[in-house]
Order: sequence, then C-alpha cells, then structure tokens
Amino acid sequence: MTRFIDVPTMSKLVYDIGVPRFIGELADTIRDDFRQWPDFDKSARVANHSDIGVIELMPVSNAERYAFKYVNGHPNNYQKGMPTVMAFGVLADVDTGYPVLLSELTVATALRTCATSLMAARALARPDSKRMALIGNGAQSEFQALAFHAHLGINEIAVYDVDPAATEKFIRNMAEYTSLKIIRCNSTAEAVRGADIVTTVTADKTYATIITPDMLEPGMHINGVGGDCPGKTELHADVMKAGRIFVEYEPQTRIEGDIQQLPADHPTVDLWKVLAGIEEGRQSPEQITIFDSVGFALEDYSVLRYVYQQALLRGVGVDIELVPDSDDPKDLFRYTRGGRSRARMRRAA
Repeated sequence: MTRFIDVPTMSKLVYDIGVPRFIGELADTIRDDFRQWPDFDKSARVANHSDIGVIELMPVSNAERYAFKYVNGHPNNYQKGMPTVMAFGVLADVDTGYPVLLSELTVATALRTCATSLMAARALARPDSKRMALIGNGAQSEFQALAFHAHLGINEIAVYDVDPAATEKFIRNMAEYTSLKIIRCNSTAEAVRGADIVTTVTADKTYATIITPDMLEPGMHINGVGGDCPGKTELHADVMKAGRIFVEYEPQTRIEGDIQQLPADHPTVDLWKVLAGIEEGRQSPEQITIFDSVGFALEDYSVLRYVYQQALLRGVGVDIELVPDSDDPKDLFRYTRGGRSRARMRRAA
C-alpha cells in the first residue's frame, strides 16, 4: 500500500511537529543528503514552458529510493485565486519500483525551500549575522523569515514588496514572533542597507535586477531564491561578478539561475562540496557570497524522505491502493470488471 499525505494531513503534521522544528530537522536532512551527493543519479528537471508559466518534473534517485516532484510556476495565478506554485511528489523503492508515498508538496516545497536557504546560509553567511533584508513578501517570505530567525540568530528583518498588501500579510502572519523586529521599508535599497543577509523571493517571470551593484556591502550573503527558470532573474550581472557564487546542480543553474546572465565559463562552487568539506565556502569576513538557488530534485527527495519517516512514526495519512494489490499479479484484467479490489483505502492505524 502507498501512504497518502494530502494538504490537511501535511498541515497537521507540520503543526504537530512545530514549524521551527520542522524546518530545522528538514535542513539537517537536506544537508545529510547533499553530503552523499555522489551516490545520487541526478539530472536537470524536465520543463515545459509557456508564455505565462512553467510545469516541471524533477527526478532523482540513489540505490534505495527514487523520488520525483511535479511542480508548476505561474506568477499570475494569484489573480485566479490559485497558488503561484503547486506540487505533489512520489517516493518509491528502487528494487521494485513500488510507490511507498504519494504526498502533497505545495506546503512542503515552501518548507524545503527555506530549509535549503538555511542550510546554505549556515555554511556561507558570516556567523555573526543579525539583520536580514527580505525582498518579496509573498508565499515564501514567512518561511524564510522564520528559518533564519529560529536557527541562524537573525533578530531584525527589513522587508519590501512592490505590493503593499503582501507586506501587510507578512507582518500579520509574523506578529506572534515578538522577538523578531520587522522594519517596513519603502524600497529595495532601503531594505538592504546594513543587511548581513539579503534574501530575494520575487515571483515575476522576467529579467529583473532587484539587487544592483550599488546596494552591495562587504561581507553580505545574498540568498537568491526567486530566479528559477530561463528568462527570470533577480540579481544584476555585476552583482554576480562581485561575489563568490554557490550552486546546487550547476548544469541546471546555468539555464535557470541568475548565472544565466554570465559566460558559461564563469566560475561557481558546488554547494555540496562545501557541505562535505571538499571546497571552501566563505573565504573572508569581507567576501560577498551568493547562493544562486533554483531548487533541485535532491531537496524534494529529502522532504519526501523526512515526511515519510514522520508519517510512519506518527501514524498520519491514509494507505491507498495506488497500484494494483492483488494475490495474482499476472491477472490485471480482473480490474476491468467493476468490482472492488481486494485492498481498500483505510486510515493509518
């Protein structure tokens, strides 16, 4: 049987664990999997682009498990009352191909994205970082803020969005975290001034220059999250040239990340090598570091693995007959006769 986790179940799971703890444990899970990077069969995601969005499949596997995520990115979906990003994923046994988990990944992707940002910042940002600028206050913003506040010691966040309603939403959602000081700003330049970490999480599918060279300060860590497909950027090309750039999976980032603006031979550092102790991360307190994050399938593998473990541990979700569960696997024709199959959906014990 396949364990099924829908949105209400994921919501309950996150609530029961607690958002800060969920993010922290997930960041550790992603880090552990990145350190095993050579053990995974990897490829860039398969993307179908249109003028208004993209739909992607993101596969990855090791010797034990195979995972994939279906995900879209449609910046104008909010006008239709729909999320910009929607996703689901599958975790399967490599030995048999049997799907052990079918899960929503819209909520979980938001959590794994901020957990990945946290993992990178732990390795790259100055350890005394206290102030973050958060540019883009949409669906990902609260997750990023909470990750950095709860686990990296950020106690002051300067926020800006071209949509004032998005900023209002962010401030409203973060009101319970009274130990975090939030500063509403009137421009990107105002928000990033004096920031130790700059996080960009904008959604428009356009060649944008949210961060420009005049905004840079020595020692900044830039967490570029919003640039994640061809034709979509957030950082000016000269910003990229001014810093040491770290990437998840370089062949994919060259196509989708902010480095799509740079020559193909512009140097980058594989983040997994920093996490594994093979490469240096930040080389000096004054150095500008840039995490050109586009999201990679291994992170989805990690969140599916973590969710599956927690679902079994806590007895949440339902078991469904996603594939035939028969006492005669050679008799598939029996499923054309309209009767109930032997196995039935049942709530997990």
